Amino acid sequence: MTPNLDIVRSHYAASAQGDVDGMMAHVSPQVRWTEMAGFPCAGTWVGPQAVIDNVFVVLGKEWIGYRFELQSLIDGGDHIVGVGTYHGSYRATGKDMQARVSHVWKLQEGKIVAFEQFTDTLLVHQAMR
Repeated sequence: MTPNLDIVRSHYAASAQGDVDGMMAHVSPQVRWTEMAGFPCAGTWVGPQAVIDNVFVVLGKEWIGYRFELQSLIDGGDHIVGVGTYHGSYRATGKDMQARVSHVWKLQEGKIVAFEQFTDTLLVHQAMR
């Protein structure tokens, strides 16, 4: 079985390539994906298609060059933490954004079953105004 750290690392690698299928390769059909309150895609989305539709599609439409730059991964066994920075320009305003972020991943039996995002939503909203 692929180690949990490698599963999360492969998600980030696929994200950097814009490969949605690769990003979702190890996501459970019942995944609970939480975007922080105050973030443009705030909410908890259940299932891979809900995540794609309500997070990745929205970010792709509303932001230019939106990306996550990974700085470090912390291996906690069934929980993996990704630490990095969001980058992008908000399409409607043309303003750039850079915000530090942490992602907490929960895995069971080789599948991502939960994701939770923590970021500075003020920096994101400043780009949107």
